[in-house]
Amino acid sequence: MDGTTSAHGLTSEQGLTSAQAAAAKANRVPRRSSRSLSAIVRANVFTLFNLVIGVLWALILIFGEWQDGLFGLVIVANALIGIVQEVRAKRTLDRLAVVNEAPVRVRRDGEERLVHPHEVVLGDLILLGAGDRLLVDGEVVRSEGLEVDESLLTGEADPVHKHAGDQVLSGSFAVAGSGAFVATRVGTDAYAVKLAEEASRFHLAHSELRAGVANFIKYITWLVIPIGALLIYSQLKHSADFGTAITGAVAGIVTMIPEGLVLMTSIAFAVGVVRLGRRRCLVQELPAIEGLARVDVLCLDKTGTLTAGGMELEQVLPLRDGEPVEEALAAVAGLDDHPNPTAQAIRAHYRDRVDGWTARETIPFSSARKWSGADFGERGAWVLGAPDVLLQDGEGYRRSAELAATGTRVLALCRADSLGTPREGGPVEAVALVTLKQRIRPDAHETLRYFAKQGVTVKVISGDNPEAVSAIAVGLGIPGGDRAVDARALPDDEAKLGELLDANTVFGRVTPQQKRRFVSALQARGHTVAMTGDGVNDVLALKDADLGIAMGAGSPATKAVAQVVLLDNKFATLPYVVGEGRRVLANIERVSNLFLTKTFYAIVLSLLVGVAGVMFPFAPRHSTLVNALTIGVPAFFLALAPTFERSKPGFVPRVLRFAVPSGVLCAGAVLLSFWAVHTGTSTLVEDQTSAVITLFLTTWWVLVLIARPFTWWRAGLVGAMAVLFVVALSIPFVQDFFALQPDDAVNDLIAVGISLVAAAAISVAVKVAGTLRP
Repeated sequence: MDGTTSAHGLTSEQGLTSAQAAAAKANRVPRRSSRSLSAIVRANVFTLFNLVIGVLWALILIFGEWQDGLFGLVIVANALIGIVQEVRAKRTLDRLAVVNEAPVRVRRDGEERLVHPHEVVLGDLILLGAGDRLLVDGEVVRSEGLEVDESLLTGEADPVHKHAGDQVLSGSFAVAGSGAFVATRVGTDAYAVKLAEEASRFHLAHSELRAGVANFIKYITWLVIPIGALLIYSQLKHSADFGTAITGAVAGIVTMIPEGLVLMTSIAFAVGVVRLGRRRCLVQELPAIEGLARVDVLCLDKTGTLTAGGMELEQVLPLRDGEPVEEALAAVAGLDDHPNPTAQAIRAHYRDRVDGWTARETIPFSSARKWSGADFGERGAWVLGAPDVLLQDGEGYRRSAELAATGTRVLALCRADSLGTPREGGPVEAVALVTLKQRIRPDAHETLRYFAKQGVTVKVISGDNPEAVSAIAVGLGIPGGDRAVDARALPDDEAKLGELLDANTVFGRVTPQQKRRFVSALQARGHTVAMTGDGVNDVLALKDADLGIAMGAGSPATKAVAQVVLLDNKFATLPYVVGEGRRVLANIERVSNLFLTKTFYAIVLSLLVGVAGVMFPFAPRHSTLVNALTIGVPAFFLALAPTFERSKPGFVPRVLRFAVPSGVLCAGAVLLSFWAVHTGTSTLVEDQTSAVITLFLTTWWVLVLIARPFTWWRAGLVGAMAVLFVVALSIPFVQDFFALQPDDAVNDLIAVGISLVAAAAISVAVKVAGTLRP
């Protein structure tokens, strides 16, 4: 089709001129890995909680003392910390996303050039090879066996043969052959961009974890409104001093709001992105970090994951005398202008393409067929591919099986009556066997041992001969690696397939569609599945997996659909990836326990005070002090701490089982302590001090339970908070600032006694609820 003209009047040979390209519409698409700086600022400043806290802060400044308005600084701190952390994450994502962008091959001024995706323009002539992703829509002007997979757009499983004049859509990818098309729709006009406009934007909230946090916030908001109104009415009705009434009501409402929970969740995600970025790991979707923590099955593609990229031709074993083996092998391997690693290894050995071997008809290699071939006219039809696919029996079949059992990659070079013979399953005649060396990654052993210790089950899935895959699995010490399953014999029924997948470890001759079904079957059995891959045959499975992980040296299509890309192509990075996900989720659960315990004790306390019509037991400055020492400061460190716990489903119920009983007991202890001393001769400030001591000791004990298991720094953190509270009670200036008067020893001892009983009750309650960490 070279030299033909498209409907847009552009020749396939020349493409655009540089001047035409400069004037044409460019392929500008919002990057899905980040949002704008203004959007980040708006999201962190204009929140419901900031509005509520801002109004309450204004009331305190008008009717109370400025010291009671310290909680207003939370708005500034939350906004600044959130903005700074998210901007850091944005910069990391944007920088790595640029590194990950595969260049696009275009023809301009009659020459082939590599340009960045955003430099593609309307009318560009774009060249395609197997594994290339289509970034824009267009019209095919040249096809050499070009096959395009459109399943991500249409759901149709089979690749579509494209001919000159056919339309191609962005979001699809080439799986076989080569060709060229003219860009007819670019940027936001392209089909895939329109189809996935929402999904292409930056998302921080689409995950079970953040959905759980959002639900907490929603329900708490509905509780705060009526309880806050009741508390305000009660304080105004039973207090002679209007300023004191407002101060007491604000103290209760402010404490009910878990203002730092969303912030800490965002920080944990953002810091996770930055940490992984330092290891050259691009997290294309932030919720992928959550998926990292939940993974319990890891599906590994052998080639490019367990074995290093690239191959070397080891030996050619003729099966018949007098055949032009080397010439035919070089001719078949040289058919594709953009060869796969197998063809590259053969071409590197036979560098000079043999003259006189002109193909009349070609069939490019595809993972589904597992062979390629050409009709060379008088020299006959030749095919090169998997022996157990092309051969049915005979010496070549037996020898290939023996070689494959050693872990060697084996190909069969065969003669055929025509290219229709192997396509229709007809017999072909083996002429030679070709063996290729594959290098096992030096870090594979250690990485696989890590996953075994962490309880992550590994499944080796490959399109290669089952015996060859089994040999490599055995060499790596993978349990069950000696029993390879031929995927061609697997059942179609998903339930039966799932049983076999659970019972076996190594699978060979797996087609791209089967890889996708493997993921679905494992998910149906309750597994959280991660899938690694680097080839175009892995795209569908990566897309459907709970977590798709692509190698940096993989095909553009593979990297485009994966949620995580290992840019340095190191298999050993995976333990850090999974470990970071576990750190984020386990720590957010700890932090949620802290913040929601505070929310529930405030709700219960406000409800009881409102119904009883008594004075609120402490002022806003008191809750600011206690919350800072038992929640704010510890939460910041706990949210970023290392951990090896694998996250499990049920985040919301677990947090509620901890926070509700803990909050109720804390509230009961504070109210009991305040009532017990309020009937005596002590002053109001002394009574409030006793209540503050009880509040600190009970919530500090909650911190002790959450911080377990202790390490040196966690013990130091918990101890430091206790020391700081003692300092606050001891230094006159601090006493005056926070309105503390620990002068009545009897009252203070009563507070300590009630706190000890409450702490014991909290331990029993959370132990019974099954949430206490060992």
